Amino acid sequence: MAICDLELPAGLVARDFDTPQQLADALAANVADRLKTAITENGLATLVVSGGRSPVAFFQSLAQQSLDWSKVVVSLADERFVPTEHADSNAGLLQRHLLQGPAAKARFLGLYTLAGSLEEAALAADQALAELPPIDVLILGMGDDGHTASLFPNSPNLTEALSLEGERLCLPMLAPTVPHQRLTLTRRLLASAKLPILSVSGQAKLDTLRSALAGDDLAQMPVRAFLNPSLEIYWCP
Repeated sequence: MAICDLELPAGLVARDFDTPQQLADALAANVADRLKTAITENGLATLVVSGGRSPVAFFQSLAQQSLDWSKVVVSLADERFVPTEHADSNAGLLQRHLLQGPAAKARFLGLYTLAGSLEEAALAADQALAELPPIDVLILGMGDDGHTASLFPNSPNLTEALSLEGERLCLPMLAPTVPHQRLTLTRRLLASAKLPILSVSGQAKLDTLRSALAGDDLAQMPVRAFLNPSLEIYWCP
């Protein structure tokens, strides 16, 4: 089954690819074009990405795109509460696979700071994000439980994080099935992106997406908060 076989909301764009590399290259080309347009129109472009293993090929392909990286701001949709040099750091992942060569000229706005607690780090990130320009492109992933960014089902802060009326831009998030606690951008900030893109691969993720499209309980599957006509979905087996 391909993503085109799903019943998608009117206006939502979905693209199928045969391999992860084809997806990564097409996504990188699209993102680069959108960032170039933003630079032309506003003199600056802002890209917010998700971490994990899946986006590595996309990061590497994007780093090769012809782009005035000195006019690009890069930030993260979420982060693990670990130092940048830790193997599980999303900031470290970006430093290794995206912010290399010409792309190293981009301004990186990270979420992690050395702090006494997860809440203190989230408050510091919240203040730093006040300087984040409007988001031109947002790249989201999705877990098999329906989480996106670090908006996890059953996390104590989930209701606040999913609110469009909340004041916070970043909140601490408890991830019950993974070893590190998280910092996540809230829905209020994520939903402000001009172009949100969901990139997923594998049959399990397709099944999760089908389940998400079949219901409307955001707390059960937080990715539902972003399944609207402004979203583009990239998928490969």
